[in-house]
Amino acid sequence: MKNASKRARGTAKELHGKVKRAVGKLVGSERLEAEGRARELAGRDEKETAKARERLKGAAEEVTGRVQGAAGDLIDDPETRARGRFRAAKGKARQAANR
Repeated sequence: MKNASKRARGTAKELHGKVKRAVGKLVGSERLEAEGRARELAGRDEKETAKARERLKGAAEEVTGRVQGAAGDLIDDPETRARGRFRAAKGKARQAANR
């Protein structure tokens, strides 16, 4: 399963838990309220784990791009340098999108 769908599934679980907790509070059921809170926290954990994976992928992509850009500088190849800088920027954007 892709991280985007894991993130969406976590968000859905979190929302379901909030609704269940609110219903439990409304009808006065501590059990339902506790189940809702547990589901909400499980969903939040799932979502945050997916975001952390994406940040890690972005960091690896940024480092790889920096190395590629430095190699382009070293061998004086503007195409390799540009590809490296693009890859590094793409990695930074991936990290920023998953904060």
